[in-house]
Parts: sequence; structure tokens; C-alpha cells
Amino acid sequence: MIEAPYFPIIYLRGYAGSQGEIEDTVSTPYMGFNLGSTRTRQVYTGETRPHVFESPVIRLMKDHGYVDAYHDGRILPRGTIPSRSIWIFRYYDIADKEFGEGKRQEIEFHARKLREFLLHVRGSVLDTGEDVEHFRVHLVAHSMGGLICRCYLQNPEIQDLEGKTSADWCKKGVDKLFTYGTPHGGIEFRRGLGWAEGLRDFLDPNNAGNFGSRRMREFLGLPDDIPLSSLNGCYPKERVFCLIGTDSRDYGAAGGLAKRAVGPLSDGLVQSRNASVEGAPRAFVHRSHSGYYGLVNSESGYQNLRRFLFGDTRVLVEMTDVKVSLPPRVDAEKRRGKRVHASYHIDTVFSVRGVPVELNRRTYEEGSAIFRKYEQLTRNRTKLFTAFLMRDARINPSRRSLGFALRLQVRVPEYEVDGRLFDDHYEGGILFSDKLNIEVTPLPDGTSQIRFGWDTRTPNRVSRSLLLEQAKDGLIGIVSFGRRNLRPGISGNLCLTITKWNT
Repeated sequence: MIEAPYFPIIYLRGYAGSQGEIEDTVSTPYMGFNLGSTRTRQVYTGETRPHVFESPVIRLMKDHGYVDAYHDGRILPRGTIPSRSIWIFRYYDIADKEFGEGKRQEIEFHARKLREFLLHVRGSVLDTGEDVEHFRVHLVAHSMGGLICRCYLQNPEIQDLEGKTSADWCKKGVDKLFTYGTPHGGIEFRRGLGWAEGLRDFLDPNNAGNFGSRRMREFLGLPDDIPLSSLNGCYPKERVFCLIGTDSRDYGAAGGLAKRAVGPLSDGLVQSRNASVEGAPRAFVHRSHSGYYGLVNSESGYQNLRRFLFGDTRVLVEMTDVKVSLPPRVDAEKRRGKRVHASYHIDTVFSVRGVPVELNRRTYEEGSAIFRKYEQLTRNRTKLFTAFLMRDARINPSRRSLGFALRLQVRVPEYEVDGRLFDDHYEGGILFSDKLNIEVTPLPDGTSQIRFGWDTRTPNRVSRSLLLEQAKDGLIGIVSFGRRNLRPGISGNLCLTITKWNT
């Protein structure tokens, strides 16, 4: 029986560089989706204690009643399988010398096999006579697995292979796509190593050229004037969520060469700016590409995954109507006609009430803060994040409201006057810093009530109701921040757009 939004989950692992890694990969049943991690966490006494994250597989089973799709040791079970089932698309089996032909295949080949696998899952889950038009799956992919999913979704020839199934159903058959550290914009090397990129793409060792612009445009069907990260209208971008890692140091020994080539502002393999689909919801977490400190093996990754797949409320937070004032001496220099430049870093940390990890973390110290020039900040909206909330994930079910918090900090690293650093500069100047607490309460009429409070006034609680307006995109509320009379200073509005999700 189909239980929306609890559709079957199909997991696709990432790239295996060597033949040995392929053999290690195919020797495990869940190909990394079951690894989990145990790390230390400081508790209230000051002591550090182990924190166990059991893995996405175990948590989906415990929290949402999923079962694995194995049956008598086989990945292809007989009979009817529950809608809440986890499947592993073992696309590397064919490259193993024992399981397959011992030869690597191109991404287009794997995308065709994914189509066949999706049809197999559909046949195993649906009862005889059920409407196939309502059948869906969730695709969850790490690294290169996300590129295989995009090749499938963006390539009409692969979807309509041999005319057996309409391309329209194949696209509709994927309800959502969640990616961990997928190089949607390719894998680029740090400045000065462009020659190494070219050599990689030319020689294509172990299909590593799949991460270069030329090959990506081939298997994604993208013309030269369309960004690599674009879905090109082939799939709804709001149905894709991208988890982006910002920890380049903990990629591990196996990733040593890669993280030296890629450099900071990355997860050790994929630069942060290349790890998301254009226009899709995303979250930044301080985790590396893979390993014990990796994205897949993290509580923060799992909490984003479950809310995106099964949540019921979507929250978009944007910064609007921003006014920025300069220091008096800098402003005086500007009035005298001198060239003044300033740029701003915006730290945003999003957390959900009762969850002991941050679900979205962008900070200056970790190289992930939002960067805006003066003109960008004051003339345009700045999207801070998109979050998904879930009633069934509340720690206290008797509490009707969904609570979350945004820690917001705006800093100006430096002012430049006629090409020179302003002589009154102090490193780390903060224009605004506070935490906004929000509670969203669904009402019987289908709308919502929102209450909010700033920590500097009502620490860790809400105190005021937010006036909401009905708009095309949902309910919209405005919260003001900052003070207009400070120099230097910043003020503006936070625009919250609340919409239903999975309904």
C-alpha cells in the first residue's frame, strides 16, 4: 500500500576511485548508508561522552518504521514489499570482477540501470491493480550518485528507453532527490592547478573525467550557456535538497591528495559553491565529504533528510530592505568623492527545538558565511535558508507548535578607501548579532500562527505574535532587526514565508 510521503527510499553511493575500493564497496550490503559514527560531545558537567549516530538506515527504521528490501540474502525480493522500504542501487556490482564483468561503465549506463531498478521497485511494492500513476520513490544519493540521478532525470532518452514506459511517468515517479556532497557544478581544483583539471579530463583515469565540465554537459544534456548545476527545467528544483559540507580538514587519509588539490571552502573534495543545484533548497553543515566525520554519517545530515522527505511545513527566510551605515570617517571620505568599498559576511545558524545539532551552519570562521558586497546587500533580497519542519519529529508531542531558532550575525571584515585599508580598522567588526526564536502553530482552519522573540529581549523563548499576510506563495511575516541610528550599523527585515509541505 502506498503511504505518501513515506515512499520507498533508493540510496546511491558515491565514486569509488580504485578497483580495490570497488571490491570493498560491493562486499557491503548497504554501501555506506549504514555506517554511522561515534564521536564525543561535551555535556553539562564539562565531561565528554560518546554520541552515537546509528546510521541513516537504522534511524529510518527506528523513527519511521522503514524496513530493508533484502529477502533471504537477495537484493531482489519476491512478493509485495512495504512502501516504507530502503533499497540500495548497487551500480558498482558490474565493475567488480566477482559480481560482474570487472569493467567500469559510464554514467549514462548506470542511469539506464537506475530506470530499470525503479521499475523493479515499483513492481515489488505495488499490489496487483494499484494505480501506478501514484507510485513514487525518494532518491537519496552521495557524491557521484547524485550525478547519476540527475542524468536519469535530465535525459529524456534514458527515461523513455525502448518505449516501455513513458518519460513523463519516469520523472513523476521520483518524488524527491536528496544529495550529500554531490558535485553538481563539477569538481574544480584550487587556483594554479587548472592544468591538473585538464589532465584529469583528458586522461579520464577510472572515469574521473565525469566530474569535469565537458563530460558533465554530455551526460546531463546541457548546452554551453547553461550552468552545470542547472536542472534545465527537467525536474522541479524545489523537490531537490542539497546537503553541503564545509569541513575540508577531516576528509581522512584516503582523501589527502584530493583535499590538497581542492583546498579550503570545500568538504575536502567538492567546493561548497559547486555542491548544490541551482535554486534548490540546501543546508550547510561542518562535515567532510565522507568518513567518520562525513556528511552521510551525521546527525545533522539525517535530521535534514527526514524533514525534507517527510516534513509538513516549509519555511523560507530572506533578508530584505537592508540599510547599512558607514563609520563617520569613512562616510566623510565617501562624500569627498573617494572610492569606498565594503563587503559583508552574514553568519546564519539554524536549529530546531529539541534536536542537539545544528541543521544549517554558515559561519565566517568555517569559510561558509554568506558573502555580499554593499550593492548586493542593499538592493536585492538575500536568501538565508530554506528549512523543513515536521510535527511527528517533535520531542514533546503534546506541544502543538513547531519551534526553531536562527542565530544571525552580520560582520564587516574591512573598509577600503581609495584602495587602502581604513586606518581605524579592527578585525571582526560586528554590526549585528542576536538569536531569533520562532514557534509555528498550525490552526484548525489550515493556516498558522507564528510567535517570535529575540534572545536579547526574551532569552530562548517567544513573546510576540507575528502579523501574517496571505500571499501566492503562502503565509508571509516580517520581523525587523538592527538599529538605524548606529554608525556603522545595519537594519532591515527578515521575511518568513510559511507554506505547507507534503500535503
